[in-house]
Amino acid sequence: MGVPLLDLKAQYLELKDELDATVFDVMSNAAFIGGPKVKALEDQIAAYCGTEYAVACGNGTDALFLIMAALGIHKGDEVITTPFTFFATIEAIAHVGAIPVFVDIEPGTYNMDVAQLEAAITDRTKAIMPVHIFGQCVDMDPLLEIAERHNLVVVEDACQAIGATYKGKMAGSLARAAAFSFFPSKNLGCAGDGGIITTDDADLAARARKLAQHGTSKKYYHDAFGTNSRLDSLQAAILSVKLPHLDRWNSERRAAAAVYDELLADTVLELPVVREYGEAVYHLYIVKAESAEMADKVMAALKDAGIGTALYYPLCLHEQEALNTLDGYVKPSLPAAESCNARTFALPAFPGITREQQDEVVAVVRAALS
Repeated sequence: MGVPLLDLKAQYLELKDELDATVFDVMSNAAFIGGPKVKALEDQIAAYCGTEYAVACGNGTDALFLIMAALGIHKGDEVITTPFTFFATIEAIAHVGAIPVFVDIEPGTYNMDVAQLEAAITDRTKAIMPVHIFGQCVDMDPLLEIAERHNLVVVEDACQAIGATYKGKMAGSLARAAAFSFFPSKNLGCAGDGGIITTDDADLAARARKLAQHGTSKKYYHDAFGTNSRLDSLQAAILSVKLPHLDRWNSERRAAAAVYDELLADTVLELPVVREYGEAVYHLYIVKAESAEMADKVMAALKDAGIGTALYYPLCLHEQEALNTLDGYVKPSLPAAESCNARTFALPAFPGITREQQDEVVAVVRAALS
């Protein structure tokens, strides 16, 4: 019958009346940029994450960039991060003139291996940007202890992790600031691009807000060179409708993951590892094949059966050609991350997926592995 990797149409149909009404309200009032819808969403996200402030912006990439810029990270600085995530993480670092420095990952969680972090710090290091990949928080306590000892700022890339927890605290409230993405495929997604910054730092929030609006806090008076990164009211309104359902959707993702954990436990695939310090939200359910050839074979079988899948990721960030254009960049050797190249791929685990659909996915996977 086929199974999509993510079923956004079903999500829309579930909330159709509310979503249609809020879109109609925005269109009827013609308040498209800023205004009460955006302010309401900022307040709701801050309350959800447990932070004092939330600053909406155009997308998750901009959220990361605006934090970097607001912190004064600039040319010649180094920012430590992970090689195993989407390119936007290092794009934000590069766009302020800084150099990304990579720390290898933990097998199973695919998060930064904090045990290797301190060795990457130099006298040029200004910040650490852990990424809560696939919806599971990095082990933040030892990371924050290292950062404090070296007087470094920590910024969470929580773009895939809204709703995830670490020792009872929400992703987005664990460091100086955090960035979230509302890209449609995210656990909380809008109908286009969108992003938000969360923080308890009033000055950082104010600077980020100003930079997102052409460097102005008073119309037509500019005391900084900023950019144009505003979340429009239509997207904010849609997100406000969806937010009350997020915890349930994340719970359904965890339930789907548990089914795969059981049904695939005896296969040669490496299944995701979840640490006991928090709840993961399974932005993606990722399995690792023994080789790129095996991954290709299983993925081809899934696609032939009409089942959605994709590589996450085909090539680590530290191996990307674009980094060769950065002055001072030296490609490291990161064996744990490199072992994932073209071998880690997603199985459908969206909210509302049925046991019948998961059984179909597993049947195809097992047949391809046999």
